[in-house]
Order: sequence, then structure tokens, then C-alpha cells
Amino acid sequence: MKYIYAALLLHSSGKNVDVENIKRVLKASKVDIDEARVKALVASLSEVDIDEAIKTSPGFSATQVVSNIETPVEEGKKEEKKEEKVEEEAVAGLGALFG
Repeated sequence: MKYIYAALLLHSSGKNVDVENIKRVLKASKVDIDEARVKALVASLSEVDIDEAIKTSPGFSATQVVSNIETPVEEGKKEEKKEEKVEEEAVAGLGALFG
């Protein structure tokens, strides 16, 4: 994904998406560079209209990203409450043994 992010960053800033520029972005990000991957990515993107691919790609609206982020957090809170209730019941049960 880091290679694709580098290509998207270059494209969005109006720079040429080529091997050298992608390597520069990755190097600045302190990523270990796999030369073959960079070349394969550039070759794959040479026939792709990146703007059109972004427009037609599903699932990249800001509201969807936010809702996807919030949902697991809310579910995690519910699970924590369930665990607390089970712990409280367990403590109450132990109290009955010694009460």
C-alpha cells in the first residue's frame, strides 16, 4: 500500500508518477524500497487514468470512512460494558459464599 500511496501523493501534487519520484517519496518516508515493486507499479499505472479510477472507486467518501471508524469503537464499548457486568456478577457470587 505504501507504494500506491506514494503514487497517489505524486499524482495529487501534479508530479510525474515515475520510478525515480516514487523512490524519492518512499525514501523520504524511510521505507525499504523494492525496486521490482516500484517498476511493476509504474508499468501498471502507465495505462490507467488515475483521476478516473479515483472517481469510480467505491467506498472512499469521507462520511463512509468516518462511519467505518466509529462503528468498531462503539462495538468495543458495548463489549466492555458486558465484561464489567459479568465481573460484577462474579464478585457478587463470591460474596454470597463468604457472607
